[in-house]
Amino acid sequence: MTGTDQSVARVARLASERGLTVAAAESLTCGLIASRLGAGPDASEWFQGSVVAYRERVKFDVLGVREGPVVTAECAEQMAAGVRRVLGADVAVAATGVGGPDPSEGEPPGTVYLAVSSDRGTVAHRLDIDGDDPDQILDETTRAALELLVETLDGIDPD
Repeated sequence: MTGTDQSVARVARLASERGLTVAAAESLTCGLIASRLGAGPDASEWFQGSVVAYRERVKFDVLGVREGPVVTAECAEQMAAGVRRVLGADVAVAATGVGGPDPSEGEPPGTVYLAVSSDRGTVAHRLDIDGDDPDQILDETTRAALELLVETLDGIDPD
């Protein structure tokens, strides 16, 4: 079992134990996080769904992100809060950034912002992933997003 698989299993266990639902909003990962979550144990009971907001307009119009740069902590926070609201989830994770191989918005490949939103608030984290290999950047972003979900769910007391 890979580290990513272990993280998904922990998300599934924690969400189920706490009676919580989980959602994702993705840009650069293009559904990779949702794909992993959807393959988790008993996903139909805790995984609410995902919005792949690859284009800026989808971020703005569907998730309620304020127009402006999208490779920012603020964008990630607004994506997480937006998908949580749109899909009615208890906890949501979001990922936005530069998958490479070229820079975007003046940021190098591997600049990634993750955010998680719950009733405790919304918090963003910046990742600086070395290299310009898009597959590596996407894999590391997905892994980090799942770990962030585990940390968040683990910090919520069961009912």
